[in-house]
Amino acid sequence: MNFPKELKYTKDHEWVRIEGDTATIGVTEFAQRELGDIVYVEVETVGETIETGEVFGTVEAVKTVSDLFMPLEGEIIEFNEELEGSPELVNESPYEEGWMIKVKFENELPSDLLSAEEYAELVGE
Repeated sequence: MNFPKELKYTKDHEWVRIEGDTATIGVTEFAQRELGDIVYVEVETVGETIETGEVFGTVEAVKTVSDLFMPLEGEIIEFNEELEGSPELVNESPYEEGWMIKVKFENELPSDLLSAEEYAELVGE
């Protein structure tokens, strides 16, 4: 499985790409494989400030619906609108075209974010 080294990861299987004071967030390759074919991504929290650990949206797959948990506190400034018509991008390109939200954050990053190596160990890779 692919876990890009420049990203940070959560125990809830989200990834975080930091660029200045903006974080791009999506679900990992492991998560999308576990979920199966993704048919819908719902994020109705754009413009809201969400605390670390709170739910910011949901992912619906053929077999299940799963909550998406905020890996860091911040204001959701953008939703990947490509996912509205093409939710399968999460399966096809979880780290690039399948990103879910962009968040503006001010506080330090949570200390429980994992490196690629730590995340691979968590999921048994």
